[in-house]
Amino acid sequence: MKKSIIFIGILFSISIGAKQALSAQNTKPATSLSKEEEKIIAYIDANMPRAIALLKESVDINSGTLNIEGVKKVGAIFAREFEKANFKTKWISLPDSLRRGGHLVASIGFNKEAAKKTTKGKKLFLIGHLDTVFEPDMPANPYTILNDSTATGQGVTDMKGGDVIMIIALQALQAQALLKEANIIAYLTGDEEHAGTPIDISRGDFIESAKQTDIALGFEGANGLNSVATARRGASSWLLNVKAKTGHSSGVFTPSAGYGAIYEAARIVNEFRVQLSTEKYLTFNPGVFIGGSETNYDATKATGNAIGKTNIISPAVTVTGDLRFLTEQQKINARKKMQAIVDHSLPGTKASIEFEDGIPSMAPTDGNNKVLEVISEVTTAMGAGSTVAGDPGSRGAGDISYIAAYVDCIDGLGSSGKGSHAPGETIHLNELPYLIKRAALTIYRLSR
Repeated sequence: MKKSIIFIGILFSISIGAKQALSAQNTKPATSLSKEEEKIIAYIDANMPRAIALLKESVDINSGTLNIEGVKKVGAIFAREFEKANFKTKWISLPDSLRRGGHLVASIGFNKEAAKKTTKGKKLFLIGHLDTVFEPDMPANPYTILNDSTATGQGVTDMKGGDVIMIIALQALQAQALLKEANIIAYLTGDEEHAGTPIDISRGDFIESAKQTDIALGFEGANGLNSVATARRGASSWLLNVKAKTGHSSGVFTPSAGYGAIYEAARIVNEFRVQLSTEKYLTFNPGVFIGGSETNYDATKATGNAIGKTNIISPAVTVTGDLRFLTEQQKINARKKMQAIVDHSLPGTKASIEFEDGIPSMAPTDGNNKVLEVISEVTTAMGAGSTVAGDPGSRGAGDISYIAAYVDCIDGLGSSGKGSHAPGETIHLNELPYLIKRAALTIYRLSR
């Protein structure tokens, strides 16, 4: 009996906290919600205990990217919940060589009859992921309520909280019979935190499914209650190799001996910083720097070793790093500048650089901004004020970026919290009702 009283008290605090969160941002009265939308909100308030229970159930199953069985178990839980909203579900298996669990796909509509009925609504692609960065060999962190507004657990915010927001929002619409004319694909990948390679296999069906739609809504973590992402930076990598003459250190800097590989690599990396570090949204970080008289680097494990003496000029250096960018053109321009820096080698040295594409960027577009306008109208109608575009520099790359070239995109519709990817990750429970309502009304208005 005591546990029930405590649980009810927590839910009451969440409801009160959500109202306080709305009041803190309230700039306009909620005067433009339809009767249907009022019913959606009432359903969500009444079903918050179910939302919290679903969050706990999914968080308490370890679904680290490489824990294939755990990923599938979480997928089965969410498939059950999608089916309650009358969605059809299927599991997309990946080849054994990728060592990944696969993806959950849930859909409603997308048939000839539904296409004939739908004249104004947009076809939507909702994005989540089943996996977390926490593998089974890491310290356990089960779902635990810390206080009346905060809970912790592995992946509670990144991104099982976002998955729950998506699912409860859809169930709220289905409960009011508001999905009859909708065409929606919900795609929850099983390896977002460490995508299997090659990407054309692990994301092939994901991309093709998105091409059937008009708008993608990503449920990665929210950065504030009145902000969403209209852009995300892309990520790629680079590999710098430097070769040089070797010999006794007493000859360094001379025409016959040259400068050695370490000096040349240091010049190149520093010149990257000098010439490119002030460009907005562009970052590049050297993660490994190995030099010496004998070196070895294992790219598959991102490890290496070196042997060297202070009286030997280093003949080889390997440096690896990442490159993050907001647009494809920014990436291309940065690579050209980096290549030019590499080509001007110091005497006695020869450097080369290789670039490898990773996740493309989600560039800001007019289409993305139009979707933002709809979301802002929703939050204003809810009494929470307008919604604005967040800073693209505050986010890394994500699954939505793979499809940004094909559909209009918004991300950051998920849960709010702190400490993603770190032990003790938390979720703000008092903000969860508002975020579910925002998602439900956004989906409703776009799909109409």
